[in-house]
Amino acid sequence: MPRSRSVVPRLQRRLACHQALYDPHREPRNNSRWLPELRRWQAQRLESSFAGFLGDPRSAPAAHFFLTDVYGEHDFSRRDADIAKVLPMMQRLLPEALLRTVADGIELGALTQAFDLRMAEVLERLAPTRRRLDESLYARAYREVGLPRLRRRQVELIGRVGHGLSGALRMPGVATLLRLSRGPAKAAGLGQLQGFLERGFEAFAALGDAHEFLGRIDRNEREVSRRLFAGESEPFREVS
Repeated sequence: MPRSRSVVPRLQRRLACHQALYDPHREPRNNSRWLPELRRWQAQRLESSFAGFLGDPRSAPAAHFFLTDVYGEHDFSRRDADIAKVLPMMQRLLPEALLRTVADGIELGALTQAFDLRMAEVLERLAPTRRRLDESLYARAYREVGLPRLRRRQVELIGRVGHGLSGALRMPGVATLLRLSRGPAKAAGLGQLQGFLERGFEAFAALGDAHEFLGRIDRNEREVSRRLFAGESEPFREVS
C-alpha cells in the first residue's frame, strides 16, 4: 500500500535497534546486576505516580495498560519479534496512522532500554557494592546519564502512543479487524502483538476522551525530569 511505505522503513530501523539493545551478546550491559533492580524501582515509582489514575474506574484500564504494555518493567522483545514477522502483512492491512503508533511504541521501548542500560552502567560505578536503589542514588545516576533532549523525547513518545491508540478507535473497521484476527494471530504465534493492540483498544475505549489523561502524564513526567536534572529535593512529589 503506497501510503504506508514511508512508515515501514522507520519500523524496520526501530525494530533492528530494539533487537540489538536487548541482545545480551551484542549488548553486555543487559547482564548488569543493577538492571532488574532499576526496572523494579522505576515500575514502583510509576505505579505510585499513577495512583490517582488507578483509583479512578474510568482511567484505571488505561493506567494499567501504560504500566504493563507501554512504559513498565516488562520485556517487550517477544512482542516486537512478532511485529518483525508480520511487518509485510501489517503494511497491507493496517492504516498508516496505526502503523505510526506501532513505530512510536517500538521507538519508546528502544529508547527506554537504552536509558536503562546507561543507568545500570552508571550505577555499577557509583554503587558497586550496593544492592538496592533509593531516590537519592537514582537521582544522581539520572543526572550523570544526562541527555535531557532524549528524556523529553521519551515523554513525547508516551503521549504519541496513547494518542495514536485513542485515535485508532475512531478509524472505521479497525476494531472489527482486530476481532477477526484474534484466532489467526494466536495460531501463528503472534499472541503478544495481538494482545498489545487489543488491550490498548479496550483501555482507551473505557477512558473515552484521552486528552486530559495523556496531558496529565505528560505534565507529570516532564516536571519530574526537570526536578531530577535540577537536583531538587523530593523530585517525585505530587505535581500540582
